[in-house]
Amino acid sequence: MSTIREVAKLANVSTATVSRVLNKDTTYKITEETRARVLQAVSQLNYRIAPNGKRPSRELANMKIGCVLSVTKNKYNDPYFMSIMSGVEERLLSEGMDIAFIRTGAELEDRQILLNTFNEPITGLILMETLNHETYDYLRKKVPYIVGIDTERWEIDNVGYDHHHVASMAVRHLIDKGHSQIGFIGGSGLKGNIRESQRYRGYYATMHAAGLTVNPDWIIDCQWDEVTCIDKVNALCKSGNLPTAFFAASDLMAMATLNSLYGNSVSVPDQVAVIGLSNIEMSKYSNPPLTTIHVPTKEIGIVGAELLLERIKGSTMLAKRVSLPASLVERSST
Repeated sequence: MSTIREVAKLANVSTATVSRVLNKDTTYKITEETRARVLQAVSQLNYRIAPNGKRPSRELANMKIGCVLSVTKNKYNDPYFMSIMSGVEERLLSEGMDIAFIRTGAELEDRQILLNTFNEPITGLILMETLNHETYDYLRKKVPYIVGIDTERWEIDNVGYDHHHVASMAVRHLIDKGHSQIGFIGGSGLKGNIRESQRYRGYYATMHAAGLTVNPDWIIDCQWDEVTCIDKVNALCKSGNLPTAFFAASDLMAMATLNSLYGNSVSVPDQVAVIGLSNIEMSKYSNPPLTTIHVPTKEIGIVGAELLLERIKGSTMLAKRVSLPASLVERSST
């Protein structure tokens, strides 16, 4: 059986920090990244003590819960999904449970990985990826209870935020700052067309409502990859055809944009303003600090786990869609 020292070593923190995370001690400030590392180490080592010291019921303790992330690489390094994961694990740990495995949507496209992952009974799944129809249908047959995080599967419970609305909030902020030439940076995802995403549609609708023109040269599909984002913004900088502001549909892409603009001697926000989306912990430390839309990622994870537990405990309500509120965090990049 794993010890708290082993958890601390794996998470690269002190045993006191592990204890504070598991006991929800708010006396000392702990970043979401640190909390996520601790909870991931707890899960990886199967450390069984719940934060409230409660022993799990035998029935719950024997259930296996999995998670599918919407990332293609470095699955434990994405701060957005790790923050959601920390909420999921916190709620499960409060019941004496933990996450048995973590996969990505890209990994499950490998048939052998898919079969090996689900070759034994899995009770529940937190799904952060819409998945292709074949993989999703397979999971529906194998897993009794599935809760989505921002998926497009309407027949299961989902929790997240209103992508269209937050994009509109971001663009309205830029318009209020006096900008009329506004670009969009994001990814196309499963649909393969960036213009079908709700964040793009929120951007487009807000521009249209304000009587502003959307320049197709300023729509950058970077496939949620920071290197691709930097390369495409670099090319735009070299073309001399820059907008006066960018809405980047994630903080990581916004910070990649800041990196590119800095490398091309473009002053932010004097020449080009940048607003991101999600308010990950590191966004406040970018240069300049990033204006963004705060998404309550940890709370999304907690609610997602709560919905899953309700289903496991017998809820037969129609599928729910829970949308948590977002808010503007204004810093120096706009």
